[in-house]
Amino acid sequence: MLGQPIQNIVIVGGGTAGWNAAALLVRMMSRVISITLVESEEIGIVGVGEATIPPVIRFNNALGLNEDDFLKSTQGSIKLGIQFENWGELGDSYMHAFGDVGRDFAFCPFHNFWVRSQQLGIEADFWDFSPNYQAAVRHKFGKVSSRSGTSDGGLPYAYHFDAGLYAKYLRGYCESQGITRVEGIVDHSSTCSDTGFIKSLTLKSGKEIEGDLFLDCSGFRGLLIEQALQTGYEEWSHWLPCDRAVAVPSESTGPIRPYTRSIAHKAGWQWNIPLQHRTGNGHVYCSSYVSDDEACHTLLSHLEGPPLAEPRQIPFKTGRRKLQWNKNVVALGLASGFLEPLESTSIHLIQTGIRRLMDNFPHQGIRQIDIDAFNKQSKLEFEQIRDFIILHYKINQRTDSQFWVNCRNMSIPDTLEQKIELFKHSGRVLRYSDELFAEVAWYQVMLGQGLIPDDYHPIADSLSEQKMLRMFAELRAMVGDTVSQLPTHDQFLASVTQQQLRTSSAASA
Repeated sequence: MLGQPIQNIVIVGGGTAGWNAAALLVRMMSRVISITLVESEEIGIVGVGEATIPPVIRFNNALGLNEDDFLKSTQGSIKLGIQFENWGELGDSYMHAFGDVGRDFAFCPFHNFWVRSQQLGIEADFWDFSPNYQAAVRHKFGKVSSRSGTSDGGLPYAYHFDAGLYAKYLRGYCESQGITRVEGIVDHSSTCSDTGFIKSLTLKSGKEIEGDLFLDCSGFRGLLIEQALQTGYEEWSHWLPCDRAVAVPSESTGPIRPYTRSIAHKAGWQWNIPLQHRTGNGHVYCSSYVSDDEACHTLLSHLEGPPLAEPRQIPFKTGRRKLQWNKNVVALGLASGFLEPLESTSIHLIQTGIRRLMDNFPHQGIRQIDIDAFNKQSKLEFEQIRDFIILHYKINQRTDSQFWVNCRNMSIPDTLEQKIELFKHSGRVLRYSDELFAEVAWYQVMLGQGLIPDDYHPIADSLSEQKMLRMFAELRAMVGDTVSQLPTHDQFLASVTQQQLRTSSAASA
């Protein structure tokens, strides 16, 4: 195996992880490798209504997907941000909106001016200056190349979609590109005696499939990365204590919101993901504080429409594999680890894992230096996202349940402690160059949950109070002008459907 070119890649498991991996590989490398995907219709996927973040647009573009066709095929909708309810105190609400808030000065981010205004007693909502937020709460969306009166870009966005339909859509894409799909359940794997590498898989049917590199997309089971190679798991439940979820779809009611809702409950939180044909709902919770029956009751009692199926329980263990590339197995998706979907990073981690494999692809055989580079980058990415999720729990101010009190009082990673203390002292955020969440994301969560800095950058004093108020008024006006020109989200989705009908009619003419 060592020193031999990688020619045959075997993907174990379909679903979101497997078909994402297959899609990018076949798009970029079909002329130099062969790809086989093994999955079974008997094994379900942990698919619910999925929410994403803006980098998904780049991934879709890399595949050459048509957005209108994608939205129609996945019953997708637009996402401009995540609204967090009851995360600071009961009754509180704020949004982690995509894109900029206000306009930064050189060496002085906009939020410093806002903090100064609060110290002066000026009434100003931070999200008055967020185009995405103002569009989201008005249920508006449209493609704009720049915001009114500025040279700034348009509205950054992502998608909501049906995970099952998404996997089906990518499967169709892959099979049209020549991917070999094998129906079957893996019974066992065989390893090379000298290297410990996986040599082949044997299905329950008796069929044997050989490969040079294996991608484990088998979900929580970790069929190859854990069951075969016993890689080990680093658990983070002491920082993220939720360990179960219950999920159920419901009928859509009213306009389709262009944002995700995250509603904090007694011992966890509920997601609400609006799609074209239904709404995805789930309750993530800690079983040490609430029973499964109570968690299910909480979810069902907070649905906006009638349920469309029986609630489904999903146990999980937050953390990551100690190695996400071990020998000749690369784990993706749930096989690589799990972070609760509070900030919609699940699909993003799948897609960055695939891109990272492409960056470190073992052209002339698998070498430890490539494995080490992959694992170092993967570990850092997981830990940085982990810290951002812990932040929401740590800075809550709720006193109504022991769960939230304990989350506020828990010890946290030093990396996160430093970020919180720096922001509290000076309003600054220490962000590493490749970190997923930009400074403005951290600002929104910390300010939204009541963590107001003691100080701000002195450049914010460069404007007189009168000039600062004039700047605020001008920014509000520009945001308002941009949003007023947008169609509603429902109108945008209807235009997508109409465009698809016109395209289909033209193709059949």
